[in-house]
Amino acid sequence: MKKHKLSLVVLAGGLGSRFGGNKQIAAIPGLNCTIMELSITDAYRAGVTQVVLIINQAVRSEIEHTILPRLPKALDVVLVEQHNALVPDAYKALSQQRIKPWGTGHALLCAKAYINNPAIVITADDYYGASSFLLLSEHFKNSPEWAMVGYPIINTLSEHGGVNRGVCSIADGKLVAVTEYLNIQKESAHIVGNNPQGLREKISRDALGSMSFWGITPCFFDYLQQGFETFLQQYNANTQQEYYLPDQIQQAINVKAQPVFVYTAKEPWFGVTYKSELTSIAATLCALRQA
Repeated sequence: MKKHKLSLVVLAGGLGSRFGGNKQIAAIPGLNCTIMELSITDAYRAGVTQVVLIINQAVRSEIEHTILPRLPKALDVVLVEQHNALVPDAYKALSQQRIKPWGTGHALLCAKAYINNPAIVITADDYYGASSFLLLSEHFKNSPEWAMVGYPIINTLSEHGGVNRGVCSIADGKLVAVTEYLNIQKESAHIVGNNPQGLREKISRDALGSMSFWGITPCFFDYLQQGFETFLQQYNANTQQEYYLPDQIQQAINVKAQPVFVYTAKEPWFGVTYKSELTSIAATLCALRQA
């Protein structure tokens, strides 16, 4: 397997149930490309030479025939299908009744055989901005440690109602914890959200949110493998629980195995959950890309 200085893993295997289809292949009106193509191009310009796309079988043909020909020719692109049956042999029976994917932790684990160098990990339906890829590219030139780019919570709120965000606790430039807050929105002069105990609580205007922009090294896959087996031991075939990537990063932090350096994004983040949101952010993305 060819050695790369920096790779990009794009988690694009979700089913997009709330979107009403496979949003990872939905074109942005006016740009005639997908959000993940913008991210891949930004990553390539930042020094990424390998892209591993974690996909579901339903989108493979569209990606191969429409999206791959539009990507930079010099990129080494690998397509990996995320199947529920990709579990240790002892748990094959658990996967047979499973319809929903196992989650983002399992999706990244599917890339294990193809990553032998530092990698940036993103989701396909989030727009992160070109400078965020540059931040982690520079980080890995100077450090072997994990990293993340956090986005100011205040810039990720919605005019249409409350949002759920992982709020970062940071000390000495490193991640301590990501705490999930629900229904975050502005109320008067404050940002407030429901903490894990369900209580309404003020959130600092300077707080950063984790929007799934991670920098990892190959050793993380060992944590993912061990964590996934522990996850499978806890649940039966009827569970709809998912194995989440951030939980495993948190676990590594908790056992003091890995520091995670935190960088503050310099550009806005845009996420797409519903089809209407893709149309509403299209003009903004067009302006950003043509600036």
